Amino acid sequence: MKLTQDGEVLAENKILILYILNKMEEPITNDNLLRLILSVIDMNYFYFQQFLLDLLENKYIVCFEKEGKNVYQITDTGKSALELTNNIIPGILKLKVDTSFETELKETEEAESITAEYTPRSENDYIVTCKINENHNCIFEVSVFAGSREEAKKIVDNWKENAYRIYPEILHSLMSNS
Repeated sequence: MKLTQDGEVLAENKILILYILNKMEEPITNDNLLRLILSVIDMNYFYFQQFLLDLLENKYIVCFEKEGKNVYQITDTGKSALELTNNIIPGILKLKVDTSFETELKETEEAESITAEYTPRSENDYIVTCKINENHNCIFEVSVFAGSREEAKKIVDNWKENAYRIYPEILHSLMSNS
C-alpha cells in the first residue's frame, strides 16, 4: 500500500481506526491501538501514525495525557463521520474486529495492568516504580532505589514476571501485626 495511491484504501484504514475507537469505552494508548489494528489487518507503522495525524487534524479523534501516557479517543465529529462512512469498511473486516476485539482488548488491558519503569537520577542512582492497575485505576504503587542500571532493569523485569506473587506478599507484610 502506497500512501500516495488508492484513496479508497486510505479512507478504509482511517474509518477502521474510527470504528475501533468507537468500540472503546476508555481512551487507548497509541501502542494498544496499533496492536488492535494489527490484529485485524496488516498496516505499516508509519502509515498508521500518518492516519492518526490526519484524524487528529480533522478533529475526528483527540489525543490527551492520562496517567502519564498519551491516549486517543473518538470525538463526536468522528462518530458522525463514522456513521456516514461506516459502509466503506468491508463486512468481513467488521466481523473480524467484532470477534477478535474482546480477546485482544483483554490481552491489552492485562499487559497494561502490571507496569514497571526506572528513571535515572544520576549515573548510579535510579528510582524504580512498580504499579498494578485495575479498571484504569492504580491500586498499588511502590518506588524503590536501585544502585545501577542493571539492578533497576532486574527489578523491572522481576516485577513484570512475578507481581502476581510479590504483591500479595507485600500486602500480607503490611497488614500483619508481627
